Amino acid sequence: MPAIQRNDIGIVVYAPELVGKDSRPVAVVHGMERAFPGLRLEWTISDEGQCIPVSQRDAWISHGRADGPGFSLLCNGDERYPVTIFGWELPAGNSPDGQAQFEVHAHLPPDAVGIAAAADVLEAVAESARASWGHATPSSAGLDIARQTKNWAANPQPPPRGLPALKLPWNIRSPEIPHRLGWLNYWSAAAARAIGFPDPTRDAELLSRSRRTATGGWVVQLTDAPLDLDNSAHLDTLKRAYERFPEIGGRAAP
Repeated sequence: MPAIQRNDIGIVVYAPELVGKDSRPVAVVHGMERAFPGLRLEWTISDEGQCIPVSQRDAWISHGRADGPGFSLLCNGDERYPVTIFGWELPAGNSPDGQAQFEVHAHLPPDAVGIAAAADVLEAVAESARASWGHATPSSAGLDIARQTKNWAANPQPPPRGLPALKLPWNIRSPEIPHRLGWLNYWSAAAARAIGFPDPTRDAELLSRSRRTATGGWVVQLTDAPLDLDNSAHLDTLKRAYERFPEIGGRAAP
């Protein structure tokens, strides 16, 4: 299978660590399949890049990864139209408040079908994982957003496009605080409380593009079209959202 498509929609969610015979990896895959029309995630990819059917898929997921908790990459088996998902453990030493996390990544095609499904997939994956927070963002914008997270000693250059610098995850005080923003943002009820969302008087614009989830969380969309940081209006919207939520990225004063 070729590399992920240019400017695909990348989804990532962060949830409490997996414990014992945890059912969440299977639930995450089932949730993504329900949310994306016609999707079946029944293949994996060999070291040579070939699609391989996975027999007894749910048992295979439950077996975990060779290198630790989580599940290995699953895909839809279509080299021309790849859809993928995988999950792993983010170690305690790399996580907020020293609490290991279950980190799930998915990729959707950047066409009309993928864009239309992105919010539903983000919500399904996040709720199935019992995530604290997550986002779905086109990879071109996601690259610049990722560069906001700064290890100043290793890279003294400021973040691109005048975006604010964000703390490294292990320097953020709580796993409920989002590390960064994206185009579509999933905030659990706990994450929303941690950042002070919603405020009816301050968040009217965001609330017009938001919806509540079954567990009391939120899916919050920053821009109508997928986030494009070459679009000055989109860039301004992202900057305003960071100004509104200084807790995100650990920027608020303790």
